[in-house]
Amino acid sequence: MADSWGSTTEVSSSSAAGWGEASSTTTTTTMTTNGDAWSAGGWGETTSAGSGWGATENASIVADPTGWGGTGFNGSGGGGGFAGNRLKQVDWNAHTLIPFQKDFYVEAPSVAGRSLTDVAEFYAKNQITIKGENCPKPVITFAEAGFPEIVYRAIQESGYAALTAIQSIEWPIALKGRNMVGIARTGSGKTISFLLPAMVHLKAQPPVVKGDGPAILVLAPTRELALQCHEVAKQFGEYAGLRCTCVYGGAPKYPQVAELEKGVAICIATPGRLLDLLESNRTSLRRCTYAVLDEADRMLDMGFEPQIRKIMEQIRPDRHGLMWSATWLMEIRRLAEEFLKGYVHATIGSLNLCANTKITQRVAVISEYDKMNKLE
Repeated sequence: MADSWGSTTEVSSSSAAGWGEASSTTTTTTMTTNGDAWSAGGWGETTSAGSGWGATENASIVADPTGWGGTGFNGSGGGGGFAGNRLKQVDWNAHTLIPFQKDFYVEAPSVAGRSLTDVAEFYAKNQITIKGENCPKPVITFAEAGFPEIVYRAIQESGYAALTAIQSIEWPIALKGRNMVGIARTGSGKTISFLLPAMVHLKAQPPVVKGDGPAILVLAPTRELALQCHEVAKQFGEYAGLRCTCVYGGAPKYPQVAELEKGVAICIATPGRLLDLLESNRTSLRRCTYAVLDEADRMLDMGFEPQIRKIMEQIRPDRHGLMWSATWLMEIRRLAEEFLKGYVHATIGSLNLCANTKITQRVAVISEYDKMNKLE
């Protein structure tokens, strides 16, 4: 068995336990930066250290002498205007940020040996345009991505036969810890392209315990999209014992709060409901080190830009960030420049707006009276 989890000939074995989660009794953890930790320490295994949880250089937390407490640092109350209008911006210069690991990518020999001509042909064949410095080469097979064995097994058992163009380029970029903006149409396989690297990212974080906020945040514009993403997160999270939840408006708040308070590693959320929970101190984003904006253009079309800004202000500025959009409008560029420093820009397919031919769209014209029956 290979010593490095990034090997492509053999994927290092790892325990199914853990993956960044722990029981509610865990209060102090340290993590190792050793590249062999995937096979040596298992998924989410930790060792104890003194008091406080900023004991190692890899701890993805904030060391704050004033202390935020278990419910975070957010303001209280609500009311008036959009959700979060009383949420105070965090002065990150006043806090000492403990460094955390972002780069987990070990380039496979087959990828390293791929010529620039081969890479250019792959990009041309899949209508891919990449802009950015020191971009990793695309991977062609699942094994080349270098995922741990438990992730590789989850991919195989989930029925994925081959990589999509998005996965080929995003997995190396995300696993390397680079910020990224992806422009691609809906239905092109981007959900697991950002969720699987997120799960690998969790391996290097202290376990999420009761009272913590999520370590991974995915923002989606609508309840439907959030729930779809949540289903994928649950599907892969089950293999590793990862707790994930989905918070969205139009549903009772308290079951969602109860899930968050148990300690969840991954939270998929719509902006309004998340801000509501942040403002009322039901959760916090002080533990968040990996943030995704999915279908950012739709969120802007729906008027969520102020909410997005409020949420991003609550996350440490050195976070790992990914953003996906179907268009590359000026508003999207402005968000990318502000929140994703040094990002890689990737376009898959044409920038011209068009419907995805792989998605069947049906329109039913019905009366208001018949709407609920039709939804059933």
